[in-house]
Amino acid sequence: MSKNIIGLMSGTSVDGIDAALVNIDELDDGISVKIIDFISLPYQKSFKEKIFKAADTEKSRVQDIAELNIELADKFVEAVFELLKDSSFSIRDIDLIASHGQTIYHNVEDQDKISTLQIGAGAFITQKTSVTTVCNFRMRDLAAGGEGAPLIPYVDHLLYTSQAKNRVLQNIGGIANFTYLPAGADFDEVRGSDNGPGNMLIDYAVKILTDNQFEYDKDGQMAAQGKIDKELLDHMMKHPFIKKDIPKSSGRKDFGKSYALKIIELAQAKKLKTNDIIASITAFTVEAIVDSYQRFLGSQIDEIIISGGGSCNKFLVAKIRKLSQQNISAEIQVLTLEDIAQSSEAKEAVAFAVLGYQTLKGRTNNVPAVTGAREAVVLGDIVPGNDFFDYLNW
Repeated sequence: MSKNIIGLMSGTSVDGIDAALVNIDELDDGISVKIIDFISLPYQKSFKEKIFKAADTEKSRVQDIAELNIELADKFVEAVFELLKDSSFSIRDIDLIASHGQTIYHNVEDQDKISTLQIGAGAFITQKTSVTTVCNFRMRDLAAGGEGAPLIPYVDHLLYTSQAKNRVLQNIGGIANFTYLPAGADFDEVRGSDNGPGNMLIDYAVKILTDNQFEYDKDGQMAAQGKIDKELLDHMMKHPFIKKDIPKSSGRKDFGKSYALKIIELAQAKKLKTNDIIASITAFTVEAIVDSYQRFLGSQIDEIIISGGGSCNKFLVAKIRKLSQQNISAEIQVLTLEDIAQSSEAKEAVAFAVLGYQTLKGRTNNVPAVTGAREAVVLGDIVPGNDFFDYLNW
């Protein structure tokens, strides 16, 4: 019997909440996943600032984080009902909610103090919807010795493995991460990792350099008008994260506001103009992505499919295409999810719906080769809803 699941995602870019209504059914050789509806509920600027403050280790307070944990849950609940408002579904038709929450801290550099924190209290989501909720997905992977990220490669394997092509699924959100799917790949052949700063560093630079007049570089227009400074780009490519082996994961600690300020200071000392700085930082995202392919995947790539907010940045996508074809293979196709009739915006919310479904099925749903975990585990905390005993027979 098929299940209707809502996946919720708030990423490191802190744009808002993505909510996807997904129908999942069992097949003899796996599962089928159908997207029924999707919305993105943007955060107000003042609420974004609350999240950024909570994620700032120099400014955050326990009280702020505790209060925001519940405020975010209310936002997730709002997204659930907004998603259902114009659909033919009511909350009684929903079998499960799967919420990634909002990452405000992720530190995997110090192996003795490895930690991650996603907030947006699952108990409040369940209480206000009566629907069983799976949340806190990353912690079980950490407990198994992994980095808790990236988790999307598990779903990429289920949904995007090709029998004929070696594919890279490249997500460019706040942080960039990839999944490598060799043609006909089994789970133990899947590889993946975070590979660089994604949109985060670009967004911070735009906000700082425009005194908050703009929050991001729409369509890559600023970068397209600038000139890439090779010396600054070479400096950024020496960042310790870029040189690390996989599996590895990253976050605001590596490529957040403090790093953006350092790069801007270096750039302004060189008398670079605003658009030149944005172009150079965008080129850093591109170089970091393609460098990770060269170092860890070699030339065995037929197709790169880009998703996330970065897929809307025309300058960024064009540069990835050019550099991949130049440095790896002239035959590589570089596409966005929209080119294969999928949604870049909805991808991660859909992925967490799938992860939540597999959790309730009791199926392991991390990829140890990607996260570095010692073993495959069942991810997530389950908060029982009113009909929880029904789930024992999923």
